[in-house]
Amino acid sequence: MPIFTVSQISDYIKQLVENDELLLDLWITGEISNLRTSQAGHAYFTLKDDTNQLQCVMFKRTKGRDLLESGVSVSCHGRITFYEARGSVDFIGDIVMAEGLGLLAMEYERLKSQLENEGLFDISRKRTIPKFPKVIGVVTSSSGAVFHDICNVIQRRYPLAKVILASAQVQGANAPASICNAIDALNLDGRPDVIIIARGGGSQEELSAFNDESLARTIYKSNIPTVSAIGHETDFTIADYVADLRAPTPSAAAEITTPDGSALVTEIYLMMQQAYIRLSYKSAALTQQIQALVSKLEHNIPDITTIYRNVDDQCQRMDFSVSSKTALLKQQIISRTIHLEALSPQATLQRGYAIISTHNAREVVSSIKMLSPNQLLSISLSDGTVSTTVNDVIKNES
Repeated sequence: MPIFTVSQISDYIKQLVENDELLLDLWITGEISNLRTSQAGHAYFTLKDDTNQLQCVMFKRTKGRDLLESGVSVSCHGRITFYEARGSVDFIGDIVMAEGLGLLAMEYERLKSQLENEGLFDISRKRTIPKFPKVIGVVTSSSGAVFHDICNVIQRRYPLAKVILASAQVQGANAPASICNAIDALNLDGRPDVIIIARGGGSQEELSAFNDESLARTIYKSNIPTVSAIGHETDFTIADYVADLRAPTPSAAAEITTPDGSALVTEIYLMMQQAYIRLSYKSAALTQQIQALVSKLEHNIPDITTIYRNVDDQCQRMDFSVSSKTALLKQQIISRTIHLEALSPQATLQRGYAIISTHNAREVVSSIKMLSPNQLLSISLSDGTVSTTVNDVIKNES
């Protein structure tokens, strides 16, 4: 037979205790005794019955701590642990309830505390319900009056919204799965802008389907905002805490998710009136500004008739000046043309003169010094040229 150390046996016992599913999630009922509170705010007490007792610990923020009082019988939810250093078995509680509330109530409190600690109830994650939904999904029984009540309210308040029913069982063992399937179907459809999860009033047992953990997680993961409307105003279920918004009744949910059509018409009419009044004031102000500008222009506009007359006179003077100068220039051109023609060599030749030039160099002969006997010359007349030879060169006697 093997021999174990205290630590080995302690570790073995700890593993047995903390791996037992029954001991990890259980309710225990008993009477409180030896209650004391540490400086940190944690409660230490003994939970006992007629024959046995169990050491218990409740931390500072445990739900229901205010019920702890020596001599009071309570129901506690929690888990069993083994503390090796002291060799003791302890109960770590996380929920305290008054004894005699029943299993449904205790399970409700346990699940509520668990999901709250996981953050499923956080206000920060809750989404805003659309103000003007085009499509409203409803998860409820197709045979009850709840769906008809919701439709009547929506039709009265906001007939523009379309209603889609995702039929589900709302009572019984199969109800949680049926409601989950309906919510998933509406999310898969994708058309609804908001989902109403509704059921009429009933006992805690009849409403227990809405305290189901799987349903709570389905509502939490829904991509579409949800509104819970379960039972009466005083009934609170786990689904109410997880949903983005809680309505006291199904009819109230229909009102919460839709605007008042009549009020909208009135509001639009008032907005149109206000817009008309503002436009009228603005139009009148602009008209006054335009009239003032026109009046100012009329007073400051120059005398166009006088300007036109002055321009016309200037144009006439310019025309006369241009005509006079043009005539004078024309006469000067004619006179100078006649003068130039009179001075031209051709005119001189026509008067009987001739131009004598050397035959090769084509130089005009202006002196007898440029000539020699037998030199070939060209004589240009008005109507032709004559070639000749110099016979003799005779100088004039001075």
